[in-house]
Amino acid sequence: MSRNGRSSPLLLGFEEIERLIDRASKTAGDGYPPYNIERLPRNGLEPERLRITLAVAGFAREDLEVSFEENQLVIRGKQKDDVERQYLHRGIAARQFQRAFVVADGISVKVAELKDGLLSIDLEQPQPERVSRRIEIAKG
Repeated sequence: MSRNGRSSPLLLGFEEIERLIDRASKTAGDGYPPYNIERLPRNGLEPERLRITLAVAGFAREDLEVSFEENQLVIRGKQKDDVERQYLHRGIAARQFQRAFVVADGISVKVAELKDGLLSIDLEQPQPERVSRRIEIAKG
């Protein structure tokens, strides 16, 4: 929203996007876990994709949850503290995290994979058909 409380007159109908951006900035958190976002080019018949990769070393598959919630891709991690171990030094803490990414309508998760401490999530958006039409101007 602009400073005067109204949306930009050039962005008609995008109020929801402004709310999502505001919500995303509030869920940025402490930067853990670190992540990459990359664009994967078209491959044959497969459309262009986005890949989000999070560094989740120490998390097992059952410690991670990936879900869609109100136009957000939400990744949660929850490690259990092993009470049977007796640490002399503990520099690797059992952590919990939640990382959220705002996604546009129509985007779907193609695959989520955990390998070598990296959680990769591929997102796909169907390519919209480009529509162009001429608008007739009525006689006044």
